[in-house]
Amino acid sequence: MPFGSPGGDVQTQAMMQVLLNIFIFGMDPQSAVEAPRFASASFPSSFEPHGFPPGKLNVERSIGSETGDCLRGLGHRIEWWDDRTWHAGSVCTILADTQKGVMKGAADPRRGACAVGR
Repeated sequence: MPFGSPGGDVQTQAMMQVLLNIFIFGMDPQSAVEAPRFASASFPSSFEPHGFPPGKLNVERSIGSETGDCLRGLGHRIEWWDDRTWHAGSVCTILADTQKGVMKGAADPRRGACAVGR
């Protein structure tokens, strides 16, 4: 399953969420890519001037305020992102279904992308 995303410090977080959505939560690739995301910023940024916002957690709005409130209660500083924001990465993937002999592509609607095949 090759996959990737632009996004700086969010890249690995977005890709891990898609990976977990597919292999742990059993989602199909497109649903896994489109699912709401979050991203921790509670570490020094890779980019100059390497800001460090302790406790900051960016959360797409469709995750829901109830979950946001629970996370806030655990000490996170929640900052809401609009749904499907490009800030949450843009994961594209191809999943090979060796049992059926097909490949399933998925493209993230957060940026201009598409999956095509034949």
